[in-house]
Amino acid sequence: MKPRHERPLALVTGAGKRVGAVIARRLHAAGYDLALHCRRSVAEAEALAAELERARAGSTLVLQADLADPDAPAALMDTLLAQAGRLDALVNNASAFYPTPLGQATQAQWDDLFAANARAPFFLAQAAAPALRAARGGIVNLVDIYAARPLAGHPVYCMAKAALAAMTRALALDLAPEVRVNGVAPGAVLWPGDGKPYADQAALLARTPLQRTGSPEDVAGAVLWLLRDAPFVTGQILPVDGGRTLSV
Repeated sequence: MKPRHERPLALVTGAGKRVGAVIARRLHAAGYDLALHCRRSVAEAEALAAELERARAGSTLVLQADLADPDAPAALMDTLLAQAGRLDALVNNASAFYPTPLGQATQAQWDDLFAANARAPFFLAQAAAPALRAARGGIVNLVDIYAARPLAGHPVYCMAKAALAAMTRALALDLAPEVRVNGVAPGAVLWPGDGKPYADQAALLARTPLQRTGSPEDVAGAVLWLLRDAPFVTGQILPVDGGRTLSV
């Protein structure tokens, strides 16, 4: 990617597959150039970049980094700005999810889940802040409805996402008025590839007023709306859950 100043640039973390890849496609279709971050899904991220390059040449950059490394967020941002020259949006999508039942949770699991879901998003936002201020850009954090209504057997994950929710609101104050910071809290959108098997899918959907799962496209649409179409919205976390948080 050569520095381009006529199109906005968004960094999407965890963009190689699943929801992150769908968010990337949606933003690209809306006119954003993209920095696609991945950790292990390098082949998937490069395939996605090739797909997007066929639609618009010179519009993507693939950045591989393990954001659990404390030095990685600042280094990733330095690399991005050196190659792209600007940043208009940060989408903190990369996450880790697995059960940590009380009595079995380890300190290593605590460190891993907090690093992925809270520490890395914060330090990425901190490193990105000067560029985002200059662009009057935005941040969208992928939170979770379990940040507010915890999932049994997953206390550390839920606490980490609750920290991300608090960070969203805190940074909305600290980065205003130049940068808007919001969150999206998905409900049942994709069943996880690991972690909780969700054998109780039918019961979960029965508690969802719209009586169905959502789609990654629903999440991507919310992200785009918050970045592009909601100029007077900051510090908010938008549930994309089919109304599930209305149920007891």
